[in-house]
Amino acid sequence: MWLLKALAVLLIVAALAIVLARIVFALPVVEDRVDDVAISPPKDGPLADRAARNTPGRTGIKPLGNGADAFAARILLANSAVSSIDAQYYIWHGDLTGSLLLDALRRAADRGVRVRLLLDDNGTSGLDAEIAQLNAHENAEVRLYNPFNLRCFKILSFGFDFFRLNRRMHNKSFTVDGLATIVGGRNIGDEYFGTGHTPLFVDLDVLAVGKIVPEVAADFDRYWASPSVHLAGAIVQASGGDPISDRLTRWHNDPRFYKYQAILKASDIIASLASGTLDLEWTDAVLVSDDPVKGQGAVPREDLLTGQLTRAVGTIERRIDGVTPYFVPCTAGVKAFATLEARGVEVRMLTNSLEATDVLPVHAGYAKRRKAMLASGVGLYELRRQATPDTPDDLGIFGSSGASLHAKTFAVDGARIFIGSFNFDPRSIQLNTEMGLLIDSETLANRLHAAFDDGFSGLAWQVEAQNGELAWIDPTAGTVTTEEPGSSTFRNLALTVIGWLPVEWLL
Repeated sequence: MWLLKALAVLLIVAALAIVLARIVFALPVVEDRVDDVAISPPKDGPLADRAARNTPGRTGIKPLGNGADAFAARILLANSAVSSIDAQYYIWHGDLTGSLLLDALRRAADRGVRVRLLLDDNGTSGLDAEIAQLNAHENAEVRLYNPFNLRCFKILSFGFDFFRLNRRMHNKSFTVDGLATIVGGRNIGDEYFGTGHTPLFVDLDVLAVGKIVPEVAADFDRYWASPSVHLAGAIVQASGGDPISDRLTRWHNDPRFYKYQAILKASDIIASLASGTLDLEWTDAVLVSDDPVKGQGAVPREDLLTGQLTRAVGTIERRIDGVTPYFVPCTAGVKAFATLEARGVEVRMLTNSLEATDVLPVHAGYAKRRKAMLASGVGLYELRRQATPDTPDDLGIFGSSGASLHAKTFAVDGARIFIGSFNFDPRSIQLNTEMGLLIDSETLANRLHAAFDDGFSGLAWQVEAQNGELAWIDPTAGTVTTEEPGSSTFRNLALTVIGWLPVEWLL
């Protein structure tokens, strides 16, 4: 009896502590906020000439599989801006590439370009001073999505505001002058652009011009005015000095700094875009994006990105090949894949192997469903942490090899391809906001199909069920192992325990 009383007292104390913390560390009330909107595209400037020669009613697409190209495209677009930059990201690191891009935004604002930067506050650690400095610029404004109540030890905020902070903005877009945009899987940080000391990511973006750009700009406006978004000036405090320049200066002795300067000088992407010689594919594209109200709670299923995407894709006739770093199909996903296989549709998926994943609990959510998916006929591939020695440097649509998968894409029937921020997991479906482009492109779709047909040329294991056991096959070397690559006693125990817990909806 005394134990129950003690437990009741602890629960009451905890509840009171949560209520008190929510009062003491309450977010500022948003008052008198002016929600400006996208500026009309300029008639002059490096990008305006390209716009004048657009194929009317069509979208020009260029995939950015290589990290260096993806970085150069962003910073050179920022350098060429004459009227506006609207950038929206889940993570923005304070490393070399993050510092260079922050500096590019600040220099654009110095030229009179209006800069709007919308960041999910979960990915801004250590950047409060830089955010405050950029926000203080007369031509720039920064807003934070679902900001943390505490600025130091931010993670402690989950203790008293979990259900709000558990909803994040996972969108990624970079739109310049309302004439060109970059949409895809990359955040801002060294690992996303192929450099740094952390594991590098295999990732994918697209540069788009033409019809789709005003739609991406309007979608940014929706998020900019969302009730989940707060003014950065009310959250972060200016520290004085010039923190953006100070941070960038720290990298001047790093050899990679000069490597990136050389990459920027060598890139002709802006000149090619302006002259009309950039190898764009002119086609039709559909923007799918969650309503930002998702950050406030439940949204009708038909209004979720998954509902929009299902309607846009239509009936799948022959095959679907998907790539996702975080693959948690749950019971419903396994059933949906089995239904497709039963209809004669070939389903193949590539995700991170245990040795390559950067989020162990997510792998647990995937591992518990592997045998059921294989039994229904789904083809499974898992990215290796280290490619085989004869793996080509150029991996087609994905650019170059890396240590961990981060691209989110799928191809359907050799006709359409989705490229965006959406993972095949419950978090992307129910909790995070997501966006992406569904593109009519036989070329890009068939390049992804071909990557699966080739077994990813030594980049991935093919997983099969053999005699009741899982087997990891190296199609290039012809070797087979029944021991999961990257496994250990501790990891296997962790996967088992996490698989038992009722946390699938959080993954």
